[in-house]
Amino acid sequence: MEFTDRVLKCIDCGAEFIFTAGEQLFFHDKQFTNDPKRCKQCKAKRASSSGRARTETRTTCSECGTATTVPFKPTQGRPVLCRSCFQKQPGKAPARGAKPEILYPTTAALAPTGTPGGGGLDPS
Repeated sequence: MEFTDRVLKCIDCGAEFIFTAGEQLFFHDKQFTNDPKRCKQCKAKRASSSGRARTETRTTCSECGTATTVPFKPTQGRPVLCRSCFQKQPGKAPARGAKPEILYPTTAALAPTGTPGGGGLDPS
């Protein structure tokens, strides 16, 4: 397939920019179906400003009473915990980087009932 340079108009600033034959070949190889809509400058500006600001709310931990910040807006009637109190709760995921404890069954527990050292239940 033969590609030639095309002139397109940026939807942000209205400036014309060239959609080169090489860029068209790249779009074709990647199976992109739409032409670019923004010039390189507007695309770069949009990419740099797309980082969303996380909401940080200052509050007090419901367990220990220490001042903390949380990445959400707390709702009425629900407890808000600091990081250390949250991680102390049973059944919660381990902290980042913490290795989970893996428990392996012993061979005695795997032996059939009635064998020496067997771990099964004795029916008598």
